[in-house]
Amino acid sequence: MSAPTDYYTEDKEKALGSVEDEVVYAEVAPDRVIASRFGILGPLLSRLFASGIEARGVERVPESQRVSKNVWNNLLMWWSVNAVLTTIPIGVLAQSVYTLSFGNAVATIFCFGALGGIATAFIATLGPITGLRTMIITRFSSGYFGGTIYSVLNILTQLGFSTTAVILGGQTLANINPNTLPLVVGIVIIGVCCLIPCFIGYDMVHVYERYAWMVTSIIMLFLWGLGGKAGYDVNAQKPFEDTGRALSADILSFGGIVFGSFTGWAPVAADYNCRLPADTPPIRVFLLTFFGLFIPICFVEILGAALMTITDPAYVTAFADGSTGGLIAQVLSPWGHFGQFVLVLLALSVIGNNIPNTYSTGLSIQALGRPFAIIPRFFWVFLAFVVYTVAGVAGREHFSAILSNFLSILSYWTAFFIVIVAEEHFIFRRKNGPLGGYNLDDYDSPSKLPLGIAGIVAMCFGITGAVVGMAEVWYIGPLGKMAGAAYGADLGFELAAAFAAVTYLPLRVLEIKLIGR
Repeated sequence: MSAPTDYYTEDKEKALGSVEDEVVYAEVAPDRVIASRFGILGPLLSRLFASGIEARGVERVPESQRVSKNVWNNLLMWWSVNAVLTTIPIGVLAQSVYTLSFGNAVATIFCFGALGGIATAFIATLGPITGLRTMIITRFSSGYFGGTIYSVLNILTQLGFSTTAVILGGQTLANINPNTLPLVVGIVIIGVCCLIPCFIGYDMVHVYERYAWMVTSIIMLFLWGLGGKAGYDVNAQKPFEDTGRALSADILSFGGIVFGSFTGWAPVAADYNCRLPADTPPIRVFLLTFFGLFIPICFVEILGAALMTITDPAYVTAFADGSTGGLIAQVLSPWGHFGQFVLVLLALSVIGNNIPNTYSTGLSIQALGRPFAIIPRFFWVFLAFVVYTVAGVAGREHFSAILSNFLSILSYWTAFFIVIVAEEHFIFRRKNGPLGGYNLDDYDSPSKLPLGIAGIVAMCFGITGAVVGMAEVWYIGPLGKMAGAAYGADLGFELAAAFAAVTYLPLRVLEIKLIGR
């Protein structure tokens, strides 16, 4: 990559005379900036970047370097990410944990899924508008420090997603030929396969996701057909379903998990289209992202719920002994060795789901601040791989508990994050609004960004709303307890969003009036 002469001269002291100069220079020539920082390692890094390893991290993508024009990648990427093995256990939870009938499970998936899809698709539209990664965009509403808090939350979120992905992929590989491949080895295999495209970077991520959906979607159709052959009984769960307030609590709690399965992508949604031209129609990005999420997630989560209606004792035993991986292996068992081959492909489909988790974890670590941003992106990606692989090995026997608790908690913070970013965008950053848009050159200048007081206080109120409304095995908030029966009803994400929404608006008005930014 050659840098424009406006920014690159032979006199490095002049070109990089200040932090602001280096930020600007890093936007147009990140490979040269990184190589210049590491002295004796510079030539090695230059060779890595020349071989195709992505150098750009959280630096803004200048309009002149936005070479990608295929907005349809939004649809194909999110389809590949979600039409995977990892999405099936979410539907399984409807019956295995919340005892919902098939009909109520489907209705819950559609309704809460639509809400989560709309929220995530909105965040995706900010990528082309700003040319920034999602966690950097939060700085315009919550300041530099507030953006750092969001980055920490997102790092934990993506590592949690990755942990559940490698556990499930490893479980499935281990069930292909029981007692042959240890679960730990299966987890490590999945982790390494996820690392490779993320280490290379943005272009390789999109290449993989552009085609992976074809294979995984066919496999999902296979599972639907084989499940039907085994015998779906849509009324099988009705005798076990709760009634009255207990049923409402089950629907709300499962709905929070479904919402989280959609909005879990919101904190990374802009990361994968920030190279689209700024004049890309936002409505096109919104619709393609929404349907890229809604269709495959609903299709696969409902498949998970449907598989739980099979009453054949062999299938019930397979689930009891091997969790979701064991159940799927049993569904494919009539096909013999070909079924085992399909199971291998299904286990490897987890790679497509885990790629954005791994890639965006590296970006979120860089977004913690300049000391982290100067370290090459691929180093943080490798560190993320090590962390979630070790966590997967340690928590491999507790997959269902990790999944249900993690996704519920995930929906809490993504709810208030989305609300705060949306209010900033539609109210304060609109064309004729108080701030008149985004001054994108300020993204890495704390003195020019908002102080973040309004965003951080609203964040605290959002957390308060989640705490009083949540209903987890280990804690039930007072409002969550009032809304449900014995185990409460999870109102965490709804109250988190509401508390943040009513708090942020007046505080941001006051902040702009007093500070001017």
